[in-house]
Amino acid sequence: MKILLVEDDERTAAFIVKGLKQAGYTVNHAPDGEEGLHFALNETYDLAIVDLMLPKLDGLSLISRLRQKKIITPVIILSAKNSVDDRVKGLQNGGDDYLVKPFAFSELLARVQALVRRSSANVETTTLEVADLNLDMLRRKVFRGGKEIVLQTGEFQLLEYLMRNEGKVVSKTMIIEHVWDYNFDPETNVIETRVCRLRDKIDKPFTKKLLHTIRGFGYVIEDKT
Repeated sequence: MKILLVEDDERTAAFIVKGLKQAGYTVNHAPDGEEGLHFALNETYDLAIVDLMLPKLDGLSLISRLRQKKIITPVIILSAKNSVDDRVKGLQNGGDDYLVKPFAFSELLARVQALVRRSSANVETTTLEVADLNLDMLRRKVFRGGKEIVLQTGEFQLLEYLMRNEGKVVSKTMIIEHVWDYNFDPETNVIETRVCRLRDKIDKPFTKKLLHTIRGFGYVIEDKT
């Protein structure tokens, strides 16, 4: 699942991004409100975490603009302001939850999981399917032909990204930016290695192959029959 974090404090952002990634989420980080708005308007997220005191565009204005555009992505507001009036204002402007700084990461993670469960039940399926390959996003489990396939966190994230883009060719650069979020090195073979390991688990034991290499372009997961 994919989360947008809009937070200008570098230490806080690094702390949150690291924790969410360890929990199995894909995270895009924006350091100011304008960049956060650009991300939110141009990509699809399961949830957003938005600080109120942001440069260029404050958090409440960002959330209000999203709601004006009919974007219903659940939003957790982060703020050092602890008054009832501040919390009410944040929720009235389109926030779904309000967490006061400083906070324990375990509490943030619990709120993320609760919002994702509610929103998934209401507006989005909790599973992805390609042929007989099934990915359960809530239980973090993968099955093919009814048999469970055990994946490492990075393999699960890669498979989720490919399945969300079923039938679309994704490049190595796109995979690195969306799954691992670090600068692309054209000389690295990390993607080839990860794809090979994933293919060994989801394709090699089965007759029908779903994960395909498009030479010179990237990879695609689809049922070609």
